[in-house]
Amino acid sequence: MARKNQKSQVLEKVPVQDYAAEGRSLSRIEGKVVFIEGAVPGDIVDVRLNKSKKDWAEGYATLFHQYSADRVEPFCGHFGVCGGCKWQMLPYEKQLQYKQNEVEQNLRRLGRVQLPPLMPILGCEKSIRYRNKLEFTFSNRRYRTWEEMREPDNGTEKKEENALGFHVPRLFDKIIDIHTCHLMEEPANLIKNTIRQLALEQGYEFYDIKNHTGWLRNLIIRVCTTGEVMVNLCFGHDNAGERKKLLDQLLQKVPAITTLLYTINPKKNDTIYDLEPVAYYGKGYITEQLEHFKYKIGPKSFFQTNSRQGEKLYQVTRDFAELTGNEVVYDLYCGTGSIGIFVSEKAKKIIGVEVIAEAIADAKENAALNNIQHASFFAGDVIDVCNDAFFETQGKPDVIITDPPRAGMHEKLVRKILEMQAPAVVYVSCNSATQARDLQWLDEKYQVTKVQPVDMFPHTHHIENVVQLKLR
Repeated sequence: MARKNQKSQVLEKVPVQDYAAEGRSLSRIEGKVVFIEGAVPGDIVDVRLNKSKKDWAEGYATLFHQYSADRVEPFCGHFGVCGGCKWQMLPYEKQLQYKQNEVEQNLRRLGRVQLPPLMPILGCEKSIRYRNKLEFTFSNRRYRTWEEMREPDNGTEKKEENALGFHVPRLFDKIIDIHTCHLMEEPANLIKNTIRQLALEQGYEFYDIKNHTGWLRNLIIRVCTTGEVMVNLCFGHDNAGERKKLLDQLLQKVPAITTLLYTINPKKNDTIYDLEPVAYYGKGYITEQLEHFKYKIGPKSFFQTNSRQGEKLYQVTRDFAELTGNEVVYDLYCGTGSIGIFVSEKAKKIIGVEVIAEAIADAKENAALNNIQHASFFAGDVIDVCNDAFFETQGKPDVIITDPPRAGMHEKLVRKILEMQAPAVVYVSCNSATQARDLQWLDEKYQVTKVQPVDMFPHTHHIENVVQLKLR
């Protein structure tokens, strides 16, 4: 039985009983629910509390007395330090089970609407090397593990070291030096390690995140299923001679790169949406393919980061839309038009709406690339664009496809959908909790008729869910 050490707010020998969502597990102790980070059901752990209320508490595992029988050996040497793939210690089948349960619990507990039986979750055929985009950061402040920090002092001063990798969770200025990442197919690791080696050999400055100085700043890699590879190297300031030297050496050592760009970023943040990447080699973009549809991806384009599973997600969406060729389909939060284009062959007309103007420009290019004449895309906030005058001009929707961000749909848009009374709505969500809230609002006129969870990101707690709704 768990005991509480009052002095240090540590619960000792806590049996972890269940999965709680968002990557945490839980235990029930004397009627109180304790949410635990860093443990899985079946573990027996000491838990240091960082919050404690009357009915619930939360904390993190500090000592393992017994490991769950479900645990497996993590495949990545950076596990436990890098915050990327937190569920590596669980078999993939168990991860899918927990994700399925999370969707069902969120929809039932938060949505409180009548549900059909959930379809079995669609898992990934490849649980590693599934991403098509990765972003790495250069830093002159390499993160040292506890083991390194405990190394005996031999009298020499410990200097900051350069690193190229991922940010340490909750430490903005420390970077884990990543040598092998299992999230992307090669030549991703070759590109990253080659640039690091060249930079160290030439003595190039790695970025100082605290003081905003240094030359090498970020590395963005995209690898498509078509075999095309795009690299964007971001610099804190320009140095034309050394830049050319580095980029030429990279192309010589990694000939698989099909498009190489660079971006000069003198800002204090790493975002490049307001900057202009320059194509140094190649056409400046790459092309991905889902089924027979082609999508142009530029250095600032948004695209599903798991291409093969994105194809499955779109197939579910198309199936749930139940198109016959006579429907006007509204694709809300359409991004670069990927879903609308994917379902276009079975629709009479596609209307896409997205707030980011650059994404709409990409959507129009993608429609032209696939010779789709019956799709129109509009830039603007969905709430503002989708007014009565817009519907009168473009036609009333027969099917609405909505794929909002994690925050879900704005309540005003939900009210507008209820006013529009399209016979069918297909709701694609990356957050089943906010989706459940929106379903409760839509329940006024719509009934949930199908639910299909789709796992896009193995070894993480993230999950997509597709819901079909029919007008009552």
